[in-house]
Amino acid sequence: MINPKLYSLLKVAETGGFTRAAEQLSLTQPAVSQHIHSLESELNVKIFDRCGNELHVTHEGETVIKYAKRMLALYHNLERDLESDKNQIRFLTVGITHTAESNPIAEALAKYVNSRDGVTIKIITDTISNLYDMLKNYELDFAIVEGRLNDPSLKHLMLDTDCLVLAVSPNHRLAKQSMVTIEQLKKEKMILRLPDSNTRNLFVSSLESQNMLISDFNVVLEINNIATIKDLIRRDFGVSVLAKSSCLDELSKKKIAVLPIENLSMIREINIVYPQDFEHLQILRDIVRAYNETRGTFGVKSK
Repeated sequence: MINPKLYSLLKVAETGGFTRAAEQLSLTQPAVSQHIHSLESELNVKIFDRCGNELHVTHEGETVIKYAKRMLALYHNLERDLESDKNQIRFLTVGITHTAESNPIAEALAKYVNSRDGVTIKIITDTISNLYDMLKNYELDFAIVEGRLNDPSLKHLMLDTDCLVLAVSPNHRLAKQSMVTIEQLKKEKMILRLPDSNTRNLFVSSLESQNMLISDFNVVLEINNIATIKDLIRRDFGVSVLAKSSCLDELSKKKIAVLPIENLSMIREINIVYPQDFEHLQILRDIVRAYNETRGTFGVKSK
């Protein structure tokens, strides 16, 4: 049902060249070129511009590629759902953020799968921005993210609330305090998430609300992997600002200590985000229930 020209389009966009796309699609280079030229003629747009040996996607081309991804995702979802109806199996593709990898969410999804025969979940971890794009392109059934996007095409179900805290080694001199001051924090070596992370952005915006900049602090490392950050904290290489939910396991085992930062209120929602036409709301409610049960195993009271 899907026009093969769409596969050529996406492969050229992915590889950046007609020859590489042809090799991966087991087609000839002229065939792939013809597919692209045919699409451009049908839609009356220029999809790619050539600059020397490089191909660049045009503004119109970005729109075409976006809808091509959406069409392929919808078709694959159709195939998947028909197969599910036939075999009584339910496949779900769920997006989570890097923070969610380290909190009870991943375990809650595993708990849900283990309680449902024939259910399979594929978890994709990415930035919030990319997860929202995949939701809109129907590449995800739903996503679990921090915060909320004002988009009428998406619905939200609040899963929990979370807050950012200072995470330190249990042996750190600050570990016994009930709160850390900004002046104390400025004296510490900080290991932070990358600038495109929602955690980092919330910390930065909270600082700016107090007329401070991230450059006022001694940031020695920037890392996207939360497990690596926590490992470095445990070994006293620095301190970090992390979501409290991502430290629950270490807190229960007394491997990390956390404390609030004076005058910085960094509270945010954790939401299940799904398209308007998502029909399986009971699945979401069951996942919320599994999440609350999982939080209890970390010694955290459910909402």
